[in-house]
Parts: sequence; structure tokens; C-alpha cells
Amino acid sequence: MATASVAFKSREDHRKQIELEEARKAGLAPAEVDEDGKEINPHIPQYMSSAPWYLNSEKPSLKHQRKWKSDPNYTKSWYDRGAKIYQAEKYRKGACQNCGAMTHTAKACMDRPRKIGAKYTNKNIAPDEKIESFELDYDGKRDRWNGYDPSTYHRVVDLYEAKEDARKKYLKEQQIKKLEEKNNNQEGDDATSDGDEEDDDLRVDEAKVDESRQMDFAKVEKRVRTTGGGSTGTVRNLRIREDTAKYLLNLDINSAHYDPKTRSMREDPLPDADPNDKFYLGDNQYRNSGQALEFKQMNIHSWEAFDKGQDMHMQAAPSQAELLYKNFKVAKDKLKTHTKDTIMEKYGNASTEDEIPMELLLGQSERQVEYDRAGRIIKGQEVILPKSKYEEDVLANNHTTVWGSWWRDHQWGYRCCQQTIRNSYCTGSAGIEAAEASLDLMKANIARKEACEESPKKVEEKKMAAWGTDVPEDLELNEEALANALKKEDERKREEKDERKRKYNVKYTNDVTPEEMEAYRMKRVHHEDPMKDFM
Repeated sequence: MATASVAFKSREDHRKQIELEEARKAGLAPAEVDEDGKEINPHIPQYMSSAPWYLNSEKPSLKHQRKWKSDPNYTKSWYDRGAKIYQAEKYRKGACQNCGAMTHTAKACMDRPRKIGAKYTNKNIAPDEKIESFELDYDGKRDRWNGYDPSTYHRVVDLYEAKEDARKKYLKEQQIKKLEEKNNNQEGDDATSDGDEEDDDLRVDEAKVDESRQMDFAKVEKRVRTTGGGSTGTVRNLRIREDTAKYLLNLDINSAHYDPKTRSMREDPLPDADPNDKFYLGDNQYRNSGQALEFKQMNIHSWEAFDKGQDMHMQAAPSQAELLYKNFKVAKDKLKTHTKDTIMEKYGNASTEDEIPMELLLGQSERQVEYDRAGRIIKGQEVILPKSKYEEDVLANNHTTVWGSWWRDHQWGYRCCQQTIRNSYCTGSAGIEAAEASLDLMKANIARKEACEESPKKVEEKKMAAWGTDVPEDLELNEEALANALKKEDERKREEKDERKRKYNVKYTNDVTPEEMEAYRMKRVHHEDPMKDFM
């Protein structure tokens, strides 16, 4: 924190200040702002951000770290070249004896030495030069283009334009010369064919690269005493410049992303184009095909082998890793072949054997079997069904059918007793009847429970006179209790008329007896009664 001056703080204030600084460093609290409204980096150390006590800065600031004393003598301007300030008519004392200027001496004069100086002739007095003396600031000392006049660049442009015009003029002269020779030549068809070839030679393609540069395409140049030390070899051209750059294949913003730092484009920039017409399919296509895929598999093999305890590393010993990977592939192929041969030797190969007879494919044969009306065999031999290595038709615990002969509600069971518990004792038809009776009873109980929940039993209520209702016809009242209730009602009304007789302790209860309700009805004012004013 860029504190202004060190003041005394209590322990609690110091703790809060430290918590605020930690929150600012973590990005949970906004950064502190200086006098100019700029944010102060919370990671600046305190010995740099704290201002000296003698500056008496009341607000946080980093001005004490900047150059706050500006020297007006420093400037970024440059000398005014060739400027003259005064032209004298006769020689002046102390001036240059050669040219007559006051700004330098004869020893530092840059004019041609005269046979007789201006001191003695008083003729052709040179004007005084403009001499400036100023100190450059930090940027002015290091500015390469300080004092450069951009208007002088037109000389360079004029020079290159003159060269281009001279080259075009020379080519035009050569072309005219070739045409004159062609017109003067009358040798027939051979001369005509030679003239066509010469015309092709005259067509100069300015975009083509010089043959000498094309020959140096794969040339390796040696650089000696480089910054890195030693000599290095560099290839001049890494790709043919006529190829379109990958980021220019599709200029759509939503197309494949191009990373300029790594010069990579993972996706295909033209996914809808014909694959035969494309020469670039994206970096992912090259990573998942060819030698790149083989290199990736070799890396995975080295990682797995190292995890299993084998001493190999792809970067430390690449030759060893490649040799071990080749041996691994050979051993893997041998193991696959051996496994295949073992399976074929044990079970045979149906694809290499002779064709199966039609009688076996269709399940027909010439064997004759005769049956009686009951289905018993009279003549011939019964067809023997093939059996597996597992036990079949094994009946246990008095069951007459096997497990899995019955299916109900996604459960297997025995068909003889319809039980879904395996290895249970068979109960026969009695068990089936008992199970059905139990199921019916359970359904009846469920139906009765649902009926009870839908229609609850009505409870007869005792007829009582409630507030705001008419008096039932069968209401029975106690005469003595009714008289006491009438007295209490009269006292209550007197208290309402005279507030001085109202007691401080109010007794209130919700229990109202039928006699009190009847007394209230008798004593209340009926507004619809025409005789209410005479009561």
C-alpha cells in the first residue's frame, strides 16, 4: 500500500490494514487509487510504496518514485542546419581571417582557403552561422532519427524510379531490336518458330524469382561467432512462397482458429471443400496420421513400460525406446498368432472345412420312426437330444419342474408351485391356492383402507347456539342460569355507559354458555325494531 506517512496505528487497525492488503493482492478487493485516479499495484513492496516523511503527502501516491524534478534546460530539439543569422559587409575584429564570419576562427574554417583572406580584401564576407547549445534529455540522446528531415526521402524515391524507367527503356529497345531482326530474316518456317521462342523470352515476368535465388533454395549457410556462440546452419527458405498461407485459406471469422504464436491451425479451414483439391487439412489431420501417429504410440508405450518398472525414457534414450517398441510389436504379433492357432486347434476352423451336408443344415435324414396314437415309439429309435456339460433336468426339494420354468413379474420360479424363491420346498397346488388367497386378502385390505381414507366417518356434533346464528328449536336453557346471565349483561352495559365504573382488571374468556348467549340476544338492540327507542 502506498501510504503517505507513517502514523501510529492500534493493533486492530494494523490487523485490518494487513487483511485489506491481502484481499487486494488476491483480487478480492479493488486496488488503491492515487491522486491522479490511477490504480496502484498491490504487489509493490512497502519500502517502495511508502513515501518519505518529509514530503508530507496526505494521499497515497507513487510520485516519490518518479522523476518529479523536471529540468527545463533539457530538450528534444535538434540543430538548425545551415541557418545563417547575420551577413556583414566588411571585416570585423575577431572574425575569421579566411571567410570573415564571427562564429569561428581561421583554424576551424570549413571554406576553401583563399589566396588573400577576407581580413585584407573586405570582400565576400561569409555570413555568421547559427550556433545552438542545448542539452538533450533521455529520449533525445537515444533517438536515432532525431534531426532527420522526412522531406529528403523523396531523393531515394526519385533514384529508384529513375532505375525502373531505365530498365523499362532498355527492355523496350531490346524488344524493338529483336523485331527488326525478325522482319529482316526470311528463312521460312524455322525462322518463324525461332521468332516465337524469342517472343516468349521477351515476356519478362517480374514476379518470378531469379534463377540464382531458386538454386539457393536448399542452400545451408554458416554463421560464425553468433550471439549464441559457435556456428549454426540455417536454411534460407523454409517453404515455397507461392503457397497460400494457412490463415488466408478461409477469411471467415468463425472458421478454424489460427494461433499466430505457435503458427498452428488445428481444425480444417475448409471442411466443405473437396478433399482431392485441398493440400492442407489442419494440424490434427497430420497429428493423427502417418509417422506422427506411430510416434505417439511409441510415446505411450514408453510411459506404460516406465510405470511397470522398466528402465526406459523416450527423451533420454530415444534409440533404446524405439528398439524396445519394435520388439514389443513383434512379441505381440507372435502372441496373437499363437493364441489364434491354439483356438483353431481346439475348436477347429469352420471356414477351412468342407461344406456341411444339406440334410444336417435342414434337420432332415432318411431314418424312419413310427409312433402310436399316444405318441409312443413303435418302430425306430428315439431322437437323442444333445446335452451340454451342465446338469440338466435335476429336480430337488420335491419339485416336479426345474428352476426357470416359470416367469412372472420379472422373476423366475418353479412352474409346479409358482414359487420365486430358489431351492425352496415344493408346496404343489395347495401352495398355489394359498398364495392366491393371500394375494386376494391383501388386495381386499388395500381396497378397504383406501375407501376409509376417501370417506371419513362423520361425527355428530352437539347442537349449541353459536355467535351470529339462530337459536335451535331443541335448545334447553336453565332458568336460574339465565337470570344470572341477564344480571351480568345489565351490569356490563352500565359499565359501558359510565367509564368511571370500569374495573382495571379485565377478565376475558372464550367459554360462552347457552344461557349467556340467550341473555345477549335478549338485551341487544334490534335496529330493525320500530319500538327500539322506547325500550
